[in-house]
Amino acid sequence: MSSQLPHSSAPRLTRRQFGLAAGCFALTGCQLSQKNVDIARPARHSIQADQLVVLSDFQLHYDNPLIIDLKQLRADVADTLELKLVGQPVVVYLFSNEQSYASYLHRTYPSLPARRAYFIGTPYELAVYTYWGERIQEDLRHEFTHGLLHSSLKGVPLWLDEGLAEYFEVVSSAKPPINEASAKHLAQAKRRGWKPGIERLETLKDVGQMNQSDYQESWAWVHFMLHSSPETRQVLLSYIDELKATAEPGSLCKRLKRTTLALDEHFLSYVEDLAPLPIVAATG
Repeated sequence: MSSQLPHSSAPRLTRRQFGLAAGCFALTGCQLSQKNVDIARPARHSIQADQLVVLSDFQLHYDNPLIIDLKQLRADVADTLELKLVGQPVVVYLFSNEQSYASYLHRTYPSLPARRAYFIGTPYELAVYTYWGERIQEDLRHEFTHGLLHSSLKGVPLWLDEGLAEYFEVVSSAKPPINEASAKHLAQAKRRGWKPGIERLETLKDVGQMNQSDYQESWAWVHFMLHSSPETRQVLLSYIDELKATAEPGSLCKRLKRTTLALDEHFLSYVEDLAPLPIVAATG
C-alpha cells in the first residue's frame, strides 16, 4: 500500500488494504489504544544494495533470499520498462513483528488504516514500512516497485502505479508472470458480462475510489500492454518515458486506441486467455 505525499497531504493507498486478516484489525484496535506506546523506526541493522536500503530491528544478511530477490526485482523493473534507475534510494523500514509496526504507524500516521505494508513518499524520502510476516516477499516487491517508479519518474497515474506494482509483485518462474487469482477473477467476470473501463481508471485520483476489481483490471491492462503485441508494449514504454519529464502526459487509453482496433474486445480476449485452465479429472 502506498501513500505518496510530495504533492498532496492525502494518502495514496494500494491493494494491501484488501489482503489483511481480521486479526490485524483486532490487534491494532486494541494495542494502539495505549497512549504510552512509543515505538521507534527500525535502525539497529542496515543493508544497502543499489537503491535498496533496509533498516531493521533484527539482523539480515546480504545473502538473505529476500534481499537477493529485491535486487533482482530492481533489475527486472529496469529491463522490462527500459528505465535507467539512478534516482534516490528506497528505504525499507522492516519491523520484526506486526505489533511494533502497527504501533509505530498509528502513532506517526494516525489517519492511515491498518494495513500490512505502506509506501510513503515525501520530498525527503521514499520509504516502505512493513513487518516480517508470511507475505513479506509479495508485500515488499509491491511496495519496492512503487518506490523505484517514484524515484525515477515525475509522477505515475494512480491506476498505472498500482497496475505496475501488482505486475511486479508476482513471484513466478513463468514468463511472463501471471497473477492467477486476478486472471481467474477477471475471466469469470467477463463471462458474466463485465466490460473493461480503462477510461474510467484514468479518472481515478484517490485510492479510496478503487475497489479490488479495479486493482485487478489495472494489473491486466499492464500485462496486456507489455505482452499482447510489440505495438502495445511500445505505447506503454513511450508513455513511461514521458513520465520522466512530466507527471501529466495525457491519456494512455487514447494512444492504445490509435494502435489497436477494437481495443476492449482484444483486451477481453487476452484476459480470458490468461486465466489458468481448470483441472479435469477423468475416471474410468
